[in-house]
Amino acid sequence: MPHIILVEDDARLRTLVRHFLVQNQFDVTDMPDGNSLLSTVKVSPPSLVILDVMLPGDDGFSLCKQLRRHYQGPLLFMTAKDDDFDQVLGLEIGADDYITKPIEPRVLLARINAILRRASVNHHPAQSESPPVLTFGKLTIDRAARSVTLAGETINLTSHEFDMLWLLAENAASVVDRNTIYEEIIGREYDGLDRSADVRVSRLRKKLKDNASNPYRIKTIWGKGFFFVADAWN
Repeated sequence: MPHIILVEDDARLRTLVRHFLVQNQFDVTDMPDGNSLLSTVKVSPPSLVILDVMLPGDDGFSLCKQLRRHYQGPLLFMTAKDDDFDQVLGLEIGADDYITKPIEPRVLLARINAILRRASVNHHPAQSESPPVLTFGKLTIDRAARSVTLAGETINLTSHEFDMLWLLAENAASVVDRNTIYEEIIGREYDGLDRSADVRVSRLRKKLKDNASNPYRIKTIWGKGFFFVADAWN
């Protein structure tokens, strides 16, 4: 039974979401704020963290930043803000996805199942998949260990960042189009406006020491998708 930590200060909404998730076979730990979130995750890492943005004390963005130092699993933001800046900011600081309030239960369940399904598939790749390790110059990507090293330095990536990097690297000889990225990594169709993929690639570039203003390791092919440059890692 997947374990979900739900952090939401609205008692009524927290109760409704908890009951709905329990009815759908999830084990749920709910909290009104983030005071005990970090210690709980350290002791027992959950399958997924659902985090409200507007919370008493540290807000969801601050908690996400703290959490990502210790927890690389899936994280979903719930936010009453449908402002594009807040959605992008949430992804930039390490969220895997977001859902806006008022929450439609079936949509929430679909998002959760999609996130957990991708996490399960990517943590247990098919035995026939080859190669299990990709190496490009000083960059090594180990899918089984879900680890990345660059010039001997371990690069800490979130679950979605690793999945994005693996998808791009295993298709190093071709452009990976946005539709493929949204279907395989983000779990929904690309609507032509969603910037989730761009935000995740931007985070990858920063962590992999690419040039933010003129990328040479992971290039954006405008109107198409992204291109992993195989010979740019020496």
